[in-house]
Amino acid sequence: MSFAVGSLVKARGREWVVLPESDEEMLILRPLGGRDTEIAGIYLPLEGAQVTQAHFDLPDPNQVGDYLSARLLRDAVRLGFRSSAGPFRSFARLGFDPRPYQLVPLLMALKLDPVRLLIADDVGIGKTIEAGLVARELLDRGEVERLAVLCPPQLAEQWQAELRSKFNIEAVLVLPGTAARLERDLLLGQSLFDIYPFVIVSMDFIKTERRRNEFLRTCPELVIVDEAHTCAFAEGRGRHQRHQLVRDLAKNADRHMILVTATPHSGKEDAFRSLLTILDENFEGLPDDLTGEQNRRHRVRLAAHFVQRRRADIRHYMDADTPFPERMEGEATYKLSPEYKRLFERVLEYVRESVRDVKDAGGNHFRQRVRWWSALALLRSLASSPRAAAATLRNRASTADAETPEEADEIGRRTILDLTDDENPEGMDVAPGSDTGEDDAAQTNRRRLLEMARAAETLEGDKDEKLKKSVGMVRDLLAQGYRPIVFCRFIPTAEYVAEELRKQLPKKVAVEVVTGTLPPVERQARVEALAESESHVLVCTDCLSEGINLQDHFDAVVHYDLSWNPTRHEQREGRVDRFGQRAPTVRVLTYYGVDNQIDGVVLDVLLRKHKTIRSSLGISVPVPVNTEEVVEAIFEGLLLRSKPTALDNYLPGFEEYMKPQKEDLYSKWDAASEREKRSRTLFAQETIKVDEVSRELTAARSAVGAGVDVKAFALQSLRLLGGVVSSNGSMDVDLTETPQALRDLFAQAIGPSFKSKISARFDLPLREGQLLLTRTHPVMESLSSFILESALDPLAAHGIKNPARRAGAISTSGVSRRTTLLLVRFRYHILTRRGKNEEERPLLAEELAPIAFAGSPQTAEWLSSDEAEKLLQLTPDANVSPDRAREFLQRVIDGFEALQPHIDETARLLGKDLLAAHQRVRSASRQTGLQTRVEPNLPADVIGIYLYLPKV
Repeated sequence: MSFAVGSLVKARGREWVVLPESDEEMLILRPLGGRDTEIAGIYLPLEGAQVTQAHFDLPDPNQVGDYLSARLLRDAVRLGFRSSAGPFRSFARLGFDPRPYQLVPLLMALKLDPVRLLIADDVGIGKTIEAGLVARELLDRGEVERLAVLCPPQLAEQWQAELRSKFNIEAVLVLPGTAARLERDLLLGQSLFDIYPFVIVSMDFIKTERRRNEFLRTCPELVIVDEAHTCAFAEGRGRHQRHQLVRDLAKNADRHMILVTATPHSGKEDAFRSLLTILDENFEGLPDDLTGEQNRRHRVRLAAHFVQRRRADIRHYMDADTPFPERMEGEATYKLSPEYKRLFERVLEYVRESVRDVKDAGGNHFRQRVRWWSALALLRSLASSPRAAAATLRNRASTADAETPEEADEIGRRTILDLTDDENPEGMDVAPGSDTGEDDAAQTNRRRLLEMARAAETLEGDKDEKLKKSVGMVRDLLAQGYRPIVFCRFIPTAEYVAEELRKQLPKKVAVEVVTGTLPPVERQARVEALAESESHVLVCTDCLSEGINLQDHFDAVVHYDLSWNPTRHEQREGRVDRFGQRAPTVRVLTYYGVDNQIDGVVLDVLLRKHKTIRSSLGISVPVPVNTEEVVEAIFEGLLLRSKPTALDNYLPGFEEYMKPQKEDLYSKWDAASEREKRSRTLFAQETIKVDEVSRELTAARSAVGAGVDVKAFALQSLRLLGGVVSSNGSMDVDLTETPQALRDLFAQAIGPSFKSKISARFDLPLREGQLLLTRTHPVMESLSSFILESALDPLAAHGIKNPARRAGAISTSGVSRRTTLLLVRFRYHILTRRGKNEEERPLLAEELAPIAFAGSPQTAEWLSSDEAEKLLQLTPDANVSPDRAREFLQRVIDGFEALQPHIDETARLLGKDLLAAHQRVRSASRQTGLQTRVEPNLPADVIGIYLYLPKV
């Protein structure tokens, strides 16, 4: 290639920077001062004669600005960088300003080669962001070119949105509904993973025998596995397939792998160890207890790969406070109406007879399991709502279509229990059936079921105390200013509750229902449409308990139906109780029947114990045995005890029956909690020191102009461009009087909703309708580009006064002798090579530095970088006439040749600092033969020249 990466060329009437993607035939160019959206390619065999080397002209002394010019121009250039210098290559492309604690996994990852990391931070801390940071950094360092995210299908669109908005990564979805379309235009022998560099793949789609071998062959160099606990070794065909796929991916010793989960242990130590062996197969031999001095070496080795923190660990990390809402929990109860209670006793008697008849008669095991699951389906639906009960009583049991007891168990657990890693999460909220369809006495049983179904249908409305009281609860939450989500277990229940809320609540309150009958895209659309109403209520099933972050629009959760799995409760609450929730408090109401033993035993045995552990540790600890086994044990005791005389007599005897099993469960649960507590203490990553994070974060922010610079730049430049700006924590701007070209850019950035006014903040939380402006937000990108292009080409401002100029002069008491500040943009060619035989890979880095000298160019006394930076903050004490300003600026330009050697030497010194920072954080490269060198592109670009004259 005849043009070096980072060099300037002139083509098509403008100047460009050569990007690393260029080759001998195709130049990939970014306009000087332009945006990434303006990147273009020039095919040299056709246009090569029109492409010439270019140089950056010195400022025009006739275009003199005021004291703000240097500051605004400096920020505009830095905010426009996408290939920034500094310790982290990725910061210039991030759509947010990372919290300090989120850098810990990144620093850990860069000390590993290959990266093998298990991120197990608590729910709502931001594990997706932490994994994305590592991915973006490896991509921008040129160490990987492709990325795959493996996740449950219901999380795929969330990952796609997060990668796009926060990391500027455009990934395609590889799901059952998209794969055929993506593969349509492939050539023979091609894989879609060869064509699309960034993919988000449904784990359950790709783990199948037909797909997995192709994926193993063409899988990207970097893989993120979300909900990684579902890939731990466990019984069950689906879990085994997932585990085997991830293990096979890990066998490639060069592949980078990031595992993400909030529950790495899942209450089971063996499952946790199977995850660790994905990181390093040698972890299989770790001792069960890692405490004590004798195990320090094991802890140190594991700590290099494993980070696990609670909210308390990061709430006040470094100098940054991370706001999490306070969770205000409460319980609400109801009593069954006499009619509902009679039906409950009738159903309970029926299911007891059904189960005991088969068991006592020594019937075949298959019939026992079908009857068992039909019984649980009936009890669960009846506890939910009369409409769910009627649907279950009328429907055929899905277990009846099984062919073996094992298959009946698999179907029953999937449709009736609350498995958090279900093979078919989209169908979990369908009301199960109870009609077993057996030949003997089938007609009699069906008649009894239909009679009970008709009885259930008569209970809707006034005879349903659960429904009636829930309306008052929701009304109270709305009156207190909360925006509630009501979680139901079954689709009929959710629709039933939503219908009643629409009838009883004021018309101004919008009520929407979202269930598994809707595709994921439609669920998201309904939630967004609902949020446009000032007062709103969402009724949904557990199809929304994970996958869609709801903290922007909701701040209260009502458990209308108790989950039979405490982890599912935590997932529901975690939709609103997470980082980014703007309400200081979130409300959680657990709703149950005091005379409904179905609710009572689940609440007593599982949910309250889970809550006690969470309150004590600050984290959730899953049930340490299979939750379904616990639930089955509970209801076996409830259904198979000797016959009581009435429903009220069940509980005392049942409590005595369950006491030994409950004590055994709690003993195991407490032991798991102690293991989790020790793990959080050992692996909260105190090994990454706060001062290390602080040093690298400061250097990275300085390089890209992040943080407070974004806010100051936006407020100041918009005012100078004619915007009417008010700021009291938020920024509200009327852009009516700003240049039309700027408004056009904003319209492109914001979309059809732009009406010459914007409301924004520069940090969380946001109000409804506000923009979160970060350095890479399209609005900020448009603003900085407009400022820079106006300064580089004054004609581009169309007669509007430029807010920033490339030259200026002020008289100030801040200097004692004539001092000149140069804003210089340095461009570097970073070349990396792994091994002696591999070609060097080029990267581009840009850095803007203020350098200053006192006196004339011929007698220059160069100032330190800190002294140069302070000049930018000086304000004028007296006017400088335009003629005098031009005279002094012309002297600097005429004597510029005398300054060039120092500027070149500064470029070389900063290049050495860049190399040191690059290698410092990527310490693993020294162990694996990754060689890096940095070459400055000379001459550097002098963006601006500013004179500071002593006040006379």
